[in-house]
Amino acid sequence: MKASTFDINGVFVENTASIVGPKEAEGPLSKYFDKSVKDDLLGQKSHELAEIKFHLSTIRYLINKSGHKENDIDLCISGDLLDEISGTSLTMRELDIPFLGAYNACATFAESLITASVFISSGKFSRIICSTSSHFCTAERQYRFPLELGNQRTPLSQWTVTAAGAVMLNDKPAKVAVKRATLGRVIDLGVTDANDMGACMAPAAADTVCRHFAESGLEPDYYDLIATGDLGVAGSELMKVLAEKRGLKLGLNYNDCGAMIFNRVSQDVGQGGSGAACSSSVFSGFIYKKMLNGELKRVLLVPTGALCSKTSTLQGESIPGIAHAVAFEVNV
Repeated sequence: MKASTFDINGVFVENTASIVGPKEAEGPLSKYFDKSVKDDLLGQKSHELAEIKFHLSTIRYLINKSGHKENDIDLCISGDLLDEISGTSLTMRELDIPFLGAYNACATFAESLITASVFISSGKFSRIICSTSSHFCTAERQYRFPLELGNQRTPLSQWTVTAAGAVMLNDKPAKVAVKRATLGRVIDLGVTDANDMGACMAPAAADTVCRHFAESGLEPDYYDLIATGDLGVAGSELMKVLAEKRGLKLGLNYNDCGAMIFNRVSQDVGQGGSGAACSSSVFSGFIYKKMLNGELKRVLLVPTGALCSKTSTLQGESIPGIAHAVAFEVNV
């Protein structure tokens, strides 16, 4: 099989932005996010409209904090978890920017980063925004049960992050560069429990991480941080077991964005965070700022996605997983 890991040249992170909900603002990464809100409804009449406002506000904030206008942006590659990525489409109708909709469930952020990097490397594009959003209430309604039912949460469930994260990539040298990527494969080990997303995604994460190191020739300790997207605590442990069975032992430099964003004990979030904005908000807030101040110099980000729909789940289909890896390095 042809290697799916490749180098990326001449692509840099110009800036990032993140806006999170009240629960995320109470978590351990609170100080790293650009903005937080006290009401996750944002004055809207539905949570779907609130998610749109999260996404739109984050993109506009990123453009403004970077000193740009909309016509300075060549393209937005963005997505969410709603049917037909309707939230993102309704977000983009408010912006005068070309748009490519992306969907790989909670791995959408990686898909957008890789696509944008290839576009910029081609020389045809100079500045692209990659963004994703998610909302606890919209995800519960779409994939599980409306909150009004008051269903009890299962021990292996996770809490969908209410947030939006956005990254501006360009072709001008900056402190943080995109260096390489590994494209994921759809992996399905037969998990059917829509409340256990970590188990659905862990096999794909292990496959992508193992192939990244096998194909790049690097060792895990090359990176200061290897961060999966939203496996949660149980899913992260499963991923490490699966990787070790393939001969790859992950050390203390491995963590998971979903495990980092909340305090599991005090915030009652099950196995941790999940959602399309889990990896994008943690990268745009915590990881990128740690790279700017020099605490992290090499990071492998591996957003993970469970490729299910409410229809496929109700019809008894198993839930496949996907994971893509994107490597960032401080440009010296």
